[in-house]
Amino acid sequence: MRSVIIKLIESLGKFGLDKLERALIFGAILVTLLAFVTGSIQLNLSWASFFFRWLHVISGVMWIGLLWYFNFVQIPSMPKIPDEQKPAIGKVIAPTALFWFRWAALSTLVTGLIVATLQGYVVQALLLGLLKGGSTTYIGVGMWLGLIMAYNVWMIIWPNQKKALGLVEATDDEKKAAARIAMLTSRFNTALSIPMLYFMVAAQNAG
Repeated sequence: MRSVIIKLIESLGKFGLDKLERALIFGAILVTLLAFVTGSIQLNLSWASFFFRWLHVISGVMWIGLLWYFNFVQIPSMPKIPDEQKPAIGKVIAPTALFWFRWAALSTLVTGLIVATLQGYVVQALLLGLLKGGSTTYIGVGMWLGLIMAYNVWMIIWPNQKKALGLVEATDDEKKAAARIAMLTSRFNTALSIPMLYFMVAAQNAG
């Protein structure tokens, strides 16, 4: 079984799937074909709400995945990396990861608000369902935590990371201070991500 899968993957490599953009195009074509074949596409408001929820999930996976990559992998690994190799992280990997990180955060926020609007609960959710409990309160708590996290990404983490990585002019002391602020804020967002994900799931399953 494994050898068959490996041969299939190798054959797909002939179509240039070693390039990320082609893999993404292949994925988009595949989901479109499967959606039409299974009849899951229905051009109505309900399907539009589902479509934006799907985009919301994809964006959230990218956002939280990168948040956890920074906190579980990159930050703990930096002290173990020889000084001569650290510029590869700061000059190449980190800026690219931060690009996808911040835009995924914004996409998660926007698509989530679109879903809440299409479903008709955006106002009640932002009011936390007036704390009556149930799915509207749960999704509201998740939304507010997500809003705080997205604000932290754009207004604290990214401005300080630009200083820390030398993307904007800053003294050595300013870079050091900015790196610590960005790290602590990222840690704070990691902590918030745990209840945020809990309440997002609770809104669908514990209401």
